[in-house]
Amino acid sequence: MREGIALVNARPRLRRGIGPKTFMRILVTDAEQRSALAVVRSLGRAGHKIVTCSHAPRPLAASSRYVSSHAHSANPLLDQVRFVDDLVAAVRTYECDVVFPVTEQAHIAILTQPERLAGVCVPSPDADVFLRVADKDAVLAAAKAVGIATPNQLRFDAPYVASGALPDNIPFPVVLKPARSVVGGAKHVVRYAADESELERQLESLPPEAFPVLVQQRVVGPGIGIFLLIWNGQTLAVFSHRRLRENPPSGGGSVYSESTAADERLVEQGRRLLEHFSWRGLAMIEFKIDRATGTPYLMEINGRVWGSLQLAIDAGVDFPALLVAAACGRPSRANSQYRIGVRLRSWWPDVDHLLARVRHSPARLSLPPDAPDRSTVIRDFFRWRRGDHMETFRFHDPAPFFRDSADWIRRRVGF
Repeated sequence: MREGIALVNARPRLRRGIGPKTFMRILVTDAEQRSALAVVRSLGRAGHKIVTCSHAPRPLAASSRYVSSHAHSANPLLDQVRFVDDLVAAVRTYECDVVFPVTEQAHIAILTQPERLAGVCVPSPDADVFLRVADKDAVLAAAKAVGIATPNQLRFDAPYVASGALPDNIPFPVVLKPARSVVGGAKHVVRYAADESELERQLESLPPEAFPVLVQQRVVGPGIGIFLLIWNGQTLAVFSHRRLRENPPSGGGSVYSESTAADERLVEQGRRLLEHFSWRGLAMIEFKIDRATGTPYLMEINGRVWGSLQLAIDAGVDFPALLVAAACGRPSRANSQYRIGVRLRSWWPDVDHLLARVRHSPARLSLPPDAPDRSTVIRDFFRWRRGDHMETFRFHDPAPFFRDSADWIRRRVGF
């Protein structure tokens, strides 16, 4: 790992003769991601020319009307060097000024090889900062140091559980989180254990590279996201939402979420934590509010665009456009005003959530005790509320929804 390397290597090569409305050519990675589609639509509507890349054969974002060209790339999770080779080739072919990494694995590949994209604007912090924030154990330790509540936890460096290893302040059921989500050429997900024997089975099923693993108390209550754009010490944008439904139902990416007024206490805690890491760029700070005590517990920080990014844009905070403008030396006025009560629905992931709840028991899904029952889930799924927005379907850009639908059907029928 290279320490102290600036990730925004230079200002972009701006086109001459276009005047104040000069556009930039922007390469957006990981076009198979829903968040990449939100980035593409944001930057395309801002007047930039968009190129996408992906290792997937039918990437969602590449079907958008705002994409002028698409390039194939290696999977950054499996081959970081080849992935950056492909980005370098695309930058040269399409004369890109900016490379916008979407996933954590794309960030790591790009930011740990900064000399490969010298002269191109990469709107992110440096590699050392990004990797520290990607380490959940380091983030929770820093949170404690600045006075932010965190779940009680125990770190396991190997899949061995001694009888009675968990202290009384970490009662079952517990949550298992690898300290890093992306490591060893794989993504590692959150798991749950209802008792000591299941904890041992879960730990033994993990590959060696997944360790260390954090075993945490399970905080039951609503999930609140605080989203910040900080650049050179200035907070340029603030947004907040709450998760209404997630997939998997036990806790995962939001499939139905709503914009909420930002809790100034949580915003201040998030700012304080990011300042501790000398952060610049986008960050999602995830909290859970303990339903019994009202205490907000920090869950993690995601230093990249998040799955429900389109909700913030729909509510009035255009994070991708603001980030690119700041990183390329054109900072806009700070934006903390947005519409409350706007909702975003990811249709097919929401269908998956419904199917999981109908087919499986709460115990099988590791649901918290306050999860709604099946009848409530079914009723809420078929209820359309004023203020709801579909994530992939837009009248001005309908093709991604049809691509999304075709891909969902292929996955379901197995071809």
